[in-house]
Amino acid sequence: MSTTILEQKAKRLAGNLASLGSALVAYSGGVDSAYLAWAARQALGDRMLAVMADSPSLAGFQKKDAIEFARSFGIPLELVRTEEFRNPEYSANAPDRCFHCKEELFEKLAEIAGRRGFDSIVYGVNADDTGDFRPGHRAAAGRGVRSPLLEAGLTKAEIRELARRAGLPVWDRPASACLSSRIPYGTPVTIQNIKMVENGEDEIRALGFRQFRVRHHGDLVRIEIAPEELSKALDPQMAQRFREIFKRLGYKYVTLDLEGYRTGSLNEVL
Repeated sequence: MSTTILEQKAKRLAGNLASLGSALVAYSGGVDSAYLAWAARQALGDRMLAVMADSPSLAGFQKKDAIEFARSFGIPLELVRTEEFRNPEYSANAPDRCFHCKEELFEKLAEIAGRRGFDSIVYGVNADDTGDFRPGHRAAAGRGVRSPLLEAGLTKAEIRELARRAGLPVWDRPASACLSSRIPYGTPVTIQNIKMVENGEDEIRALGFRQFRVRHHGDLVRIEIAPEELSKALDPQMAQRFREIFKRLGYKYVTLDLEGYRTGSLNEVL
């Protein structure tokens, strides 16, 4: 990528953030929201606050890492409890599930902004995100939530590079998404099934895998492993470990997806 173009985009981002006056940053700890929170801190100083949804759909290790990142870089952070699981439209897990999740989060952020005098709410969508099915964008547009990374034209790769140059340890963090994204559309999302997913992913992480997903299909679990790590997963002894882990968690059938990990695989049926 051209350094000059990247620097111009970074400058545009900083200018856009500074023009907001003050802002709440919807923060999850992934590379996009972490870089956005860091950039907002640089541009706005004490006139910004990162807010993270404290939800069952946020994996415990992600929550811990997100809190540690904010603490390490002096980013003010607050957690707000979200109640999307009480919304039957969310739990039903239709293709617009993310709309109801983001609507819940942005409603909570709007309450905080109004009560505490913040001028804007921002979140970390980037220029690459516009090509996939993203109902959360509709919730953002309806609430007037700004997307500074997208407005600056920054792609995922460019955000990673800027984060690397800034010395942010999240720069090469694997892509992450909420635990509910592991449940196929039409299968109700429950605390129980996302906990099964979370426990399974914790076990796979402990085995040394870096990029993967556990997809819940009722009695069957479908494990996606990044192509570059797939040979390790195909080892008979490792396959046996998978079987032991997921049988213990309650699955009757344990499968390994030979296409490997890819983002949005559950959107392939839409």
